[in-house]
Parts: sequence; C-alpha cells; structure tokens
Amino acid sequence: MPARLLDGRAMAADLRTELTHVAAARAAELGHPAGLAIVRVGADPASAVYTRRLSRTAEEVGVAAQTVALPITCTEARLRETLGQLNANPTVQGILMQLPLPPRLSQRAVAESIDPRKDVDGISLGSSGSLFLRLPTFVPSTCAAVLELLDRGGIALAGRHVVIVGASNVVGKPLAFMLLRRDATVTVCHIATRNLAAWTRQAEVLIVAAGRSALVTGEMVRPGATVIDVGINVGEHGEIVGDVEQSSVTPVAGVLSPVPGGVGPLTSLMLLKQCVNGPQLLEGESPA
Repeated sequence: MPARLLDGRAMAADLRTELTHVAAARAAELGHPAGLAIVRVGADPASAVYTRRLSRTAEEVGVAAQTVALPITCTEARLRETLGQLNANPTVQGILMQLPLPPRLSQRAVAESIDPRKDVDGISLGSSGSLFLRLPTFVPSTCAAVLELLDRGGIALAGRHVVIVGASNVVGKPLAFMLLRRDATVTVCHIATRNLAAWTRQAEVLIVAAGRSALVTGEMVRPGATVIDVGINVGEHGEIVGDVEQSSVTPVAGVLSPVPGGVGPLTSLMLLKQCVNGPQLLEGESPA
C-alpha cells in the first residue's frame, strides 16, 4: 500500500475558516483587528513575494498586516529603534522579522529587541528560553505547522521515537523541545551525523528539515513510518521539491506529507493564529 498523503491544503482551508471566526472575536475584544507588523530590511525579491502573500492571507482571515520596509543601509541602532516602536504600539499584536538579515546586521539585535509578548514567530531570547523551560510562549510558525499537520492527520506522538533531520534555530532545535513536551522520544540529526540512514530507519515519525533535495530516500525509511517533509528546494526543471525523495519513500512509508502541499500551506496560518490567539497562548500551561 502506498503511503497515505497528508493534505496540507485541505487542512489549511479548514484552519482558515476557523481562524476567520477567531479573528472576528478578537477584533471585537480589541476594538480593532489584531495587527501584524512585518519587518524586512532591503528589497530581496523572495522576501517581497512572501510579504505580499502573507499580507493577503492576513487580510482574508481578518488580521491587519502592515509592512515596515527598512533600507539595506539600515543600521543596527535603527533596527532596534523600529522594533521598540512596534513593541510600544497598541495596535500591533504581533511582530514578524523577515530573516535572514544582511550580514552586517546581527540576529542577536532582533532576538534581544522583539517583545516576547509580540514575537509571533518565536525567535526572541524570551520565547526561546520559555520554550526550553516548558513555559507558555510563541513558537516558530514552521514548527507549529508541523505539529498541526500531525494533529490533524491523527498521528500520535506520545511514547514514539521521532527523528529530526536538521538542527536549525528555526525548525530542528525548537521542534525537538516541542516534541519532548508531547512526550515523544526525540533524536536530532545534523550535518555531522555519521551513517544518517541508521538513525532515520529507527524513526516511527521522521521529520526532515535539512534544506537538501532528495536527502532521504526510501531505503532510509522504516516501513510504515510517518514522514514529514519540511524542505523547500528548487528541482532541476524549476519545480518545487522537498528534502524527501517522494517517489521512493511513498511505497515504504505509512504516512507522508508531500511537497508542495504538506507543511507549507499551514505555516503562514499558524503565524496568524499565534497573532490572534496571543493572550490565550501566553497564559496557557505549555507551548504548542
């Protein structure tokens, strides 16, 4: 039997409908729509495209998105000042800093400057520390999307061995702590891991977020495993492909998230969900 595909697009359509109702209730509570500030430095075309798409999605669900575009010549002092102004703005409930920054700007400046109460992509020092301590916090939207996909797909995590391939600050590492909170047994593999296949074949749930096309093939997957592909790469003919070789993994895995159409459609919505649900998330018992 080929793997059951997790349809992220269908899940995103359901989530969008749910979020529209929540956003309307939040707007009534605030007296205005929840506000999201998207901050970017420079005029990177890919960043501009993402900003437009996110702004359009925000408008559709009832979140007021604004773009704060800083010049490529922006200094660290000006970046900190801008973030400070957004922290103090009562109409802004969430702040998203577009990464990566130009090399001369420190990501530490962002991590130190964003108010953790508005850090809807979970990159501040406060958010990261709270995640480590299992305290209520915002989390990176891609990580939240992975868990949303698993939850809506009916995939149990407690007591299961989850192997993550990739140890980035925005996916691999925070996701490991989120999975530990779900009582999974977690192994994190990375660029220096020896004999990667020996680890991936142990996984009941395999999450691949390494940024390398077709890194994981069918022979590296435990029969019947759930495989979540977080990768976004451009293939030989310009097509979008993941980190998992779908053609060889589909006959082996029990469940598979495709690329495109898996984690991706949920990511922006999870960021907006955190923007709208901020008070409830931060006052809860644990991170998502």
